[in-house]
Amino acid sequence: MQAINGMIRVLHKNSLARSLWARNSCSKLFVGGLSYDTNETVLKNAFEKYGEIIEVRVIAHHVSGKSRGYGFVRFTSDASAKVAFKEMHSKVLDGRNIRVEFACKNS
Repeated sequence: MQAINGMIRVLHKNSLARSLWARNSCSKLFVGGLSYDTNETVLKNAFEKYGEIIEVRVIAHHVSGKSRGYGFVRFTSDASAKVAFKEMHSKVLDGRNIRVEFACKNS
């Protein structure tokens, strides 16, 4: 019980985190099937028309720096993420069909 109360106290300090936790929502998308040439700028440009983006990450190999073929896009709202999911899943980006999924922990 103390751990739960500790978590709630921490979340109260950050209103965005608290609202996301309280609604059990998800504003982060996993994007798979990316071209190895796709970078964060390309990914951001493809998704930004669906809402304000907080963060874009293309996961790259630590030595070569080349994309591993997947990344993440985090929106300011779960509504924007839902629209982006609907519009971008199975679309072509950089010549490849991408797959989009919500990147949330289900509890």
